[in-house]
Amino acid sequence: MTDFAATIATELSVRPAQVGTALQLLAEGNTVPFISRYRKEATGGLDDNQLRHIEQRHAYLVELEQRREAILSAIEEQGALTDELRAAILRAETKARLEDLYLPYKKRRKTKADAAREAGLGELTQLLIDAPSTDPEAAAQRFITDGYADTKAALDGARAILADDIALDADLVGEVRERFYRSGTMRAGVVEGKESEGANFKDYFDFSEPFDSLPSHRILALLRGESEGVLALDFDPGEDELYTGTIAARRGLPLQDSAWLAKAVGWAWRTKLKVSATLDTRMRLKEKADAGALEVFSNNLRDVLLAAPAGERATLALDPGYRNGVKCAVVDSTGKVVDTVVIYPHKPQGRWEEGVDTLAQLAAAHDVELIAVGNGTASRETDKLAGEVADRVAAGGARRPTPVTVSESGASVYSASELAAAEFPELDVSLRSAVSIGRRLQDPLAELVKVDPKSIGVGQYQHDVDQHALATALDAVVEDAVNAVGVDLNTASVPLLERVAGITPTLARNIVDYRDAHGAFTSRKELGKVPRLGPKAFEQAAGFLRIRGGLNPLDASAVHPEAYEVVERIASATGLGARELIGNAAVLRGLDPADFATEIFGVPTVTDIIAELDKPGRDPRPEFKTAAFKEGINEVSDLTPGMILEGTVTNVAAFGAFVDIGVHHDGLVHVSEMSERFVSDPREVVRSGDVVKVRVVDVDTQRHRIGLSLRLDAQARKPARRDNKPGGGSGKPGKKKRPEPGGAMAQALKEAGFGARRPGV
Repeated sequence: MTDFAATIATELSVRPAQVGTALQLLAEGNTVPFISRYRKEATGGLDDNQLRHIEQRHAYLVELEQRREAILSAIEEQGALTDELRAAILRAETKARLEDLYLPYKKRRKTKADAAREAGLGELTQLLIDAPSTDPEAAAQRFITDGYADTKAALDGARAILADDIALDADLVGEVRERFYRSGTMRAGVVEGKESEGANFKDYFDFSEPFDSLPSHRILALLRGESEGVLALDFDPGEDELYTGTIAARRGLPLQDSAWLAKAVGWAWRTKLKVSATLDTRMRLKEKADAGALEVFSNNLRDVLLAAPAGERATLALDPGYRNGVKCAVVDSTGKVVDTVVIYPHKPQGRWEEGVDTLAQLAAAHDVELIAVGNGTASRETDKLAGEVADRVAAGGARRPTPVTVSESGASVYSASELAAAEFPELDVSLRSAVSIGRRLQDPLAELVKVDPKSIGVGQYQHDVDQHALATALDAVVEDAVNAVGVDLNTASVPLLERVAGITPTLARNIVDYRDAHGAFTSRKELGKVPRLGPKAFEQAAGFLRIRGGLNPLDASAVHPEAYEVVERIASATGLGARELIGNAAVLRGLDPADFATEIFGVPTVTDIIAELDKPGRDPRPEFKTAAFKEGINEVSDLTPGMILEGTVTNVAAFGAFVDIGVHHDGLVHVSEMSERFVSDPREVVRSGDVVKVRVVDVDTQRHRIGLSLRLDAQARKPARRDNKPGGGSGKPGKKKRPEPGGAMAQALKEAGFGARRPGV
């Protein structure tokens, strides 16, 4: 573990002792959120992301070490383990390098090279290497034997041996593989006859770009085009001579003196190393693409989960539709469903006035403050309806409810789930969807934890990436988000409780069952009465569970019960009780954390406690605000360049951000249009859920593509540096791609290929 800690510490630029302590805490069954929040002294303040890297990297290194030991044992059993080979295996830092070293000793089916060696043709191979001026035909005459009836067969056998020796040279394989990736180019072309069917990929019909500069989204697009039979990919390594020269230099082969050797090495390159290097490059590109996609998905999911909650406000939720009507549900301030109805204001029924009247009565009767409108089919028409409903309610003397457009991604998935059926057995599936839309406006986090993260629609090419890695990454994001906000123990659902550190699905169900049977929890200590919730689970979970109005005011805060004694010492020193301390900024901000630190609770923990007492149970999420879509702008065809509109960021990718401006198709703000300065990461400027003002740059009504800019007063700018990377057309590797008309924005719209309402699905 010490060696692992040192390796990981170097990667993270932290001290090995920090990593070692973190690994020890993880091994003892502590969760990442608990360690990050409540064991800062032990880890030196490592955050959630660092701890998860440590956890994942440690698992990889453990697997690497186990494989190393297995390989050493296998080679030793064969009596082939030399000191030099042992040292090379012990130095190997990746699984790929280990496998390269093991390849010559790995059990395999008998090859042509093995058969040739058994026939004594190894001597012929060596002769042709040592004496390159020798006539191959004449030399082969002496090696005609059973199975090798003529000189051609003998020379083929010699060639097979040479190629096999080359393919089993670990150092050579590694060098060629790296050169292939660093020097090669991905080329793509359309499969004949697929031009019309594969129109979505037409930007890749004549495409090239170096492997090492391909961004994640482009790799995934190319691989998807290939899998759908539209694109033919060519992993072009460059000039063959570059590689045959490397092989010759490494193996000491005088190609210039022997035509036979030159041809044999060329054959070995094409049939052995080029094949393996192509497979390796494909794998590396896929891993790179997956990592990029996972990062984008994780960041966007985190932003969506931590979006501003509207709070405890009665809400009328509308799930738009045409023929099947608008499904409506009223949820009170606690999220309880109090009324439902289906109206048919749109075509073909067109019962508009009836719908407005029905909803206005519902809104007035239940003192509705917000109207949540799903952003799917018929969203803009329903948003207009909601505006008329709000006006009619206000005209009647009641408070005017505020219409808000809400993403409905995943709502239909939730509504058809077993969880939704158990929660609302009496409601139709479509009405459950409306309830979900309303509740996610009130508290996005509490509602979205009920939906499979992959169905929330904030990722790119999510079905193309490693599904296990995707699920693991997204589960970590949900866990971190839930624990960052905290959970109300007396209102939380089972799915929300399951995400609390230390709480298993069984414990979550037991907590809710205990609450149903005994009433609301009055203290955190009462958790000890929940069946199967032992000391370890209590330790991990207690700090993230809140009890408002309980016996101990600290139970509503993020102060962990194990640290209540620190609060008692602060109270004693100030002459105030705990209730008097809470929110008393004048007193708390004058305290020195060092005065209350101990060996157990150091300055970082005491600092957190004082901050929590100042603003107990503070929500890290931003203040709630909504975007106002422009009246009369309902379709892509209504847009014209230069318009200034307001919208909500729905998705952030490596190349820009997608914004919902109320026309059923998200527009793209390319990274080059985000600021006057160079922006390397779009999340430096915007995040999912942000309300922004944008300028329409260009519109493609046929393909439903919209180019937007955050630079409201600027003229179109030159393409950003990232769009001028080498590649393009059928040019040679390294040739710069000529920017297409429309600059970076147009190019990015083409690359993204997102015209649908939810680009990530």
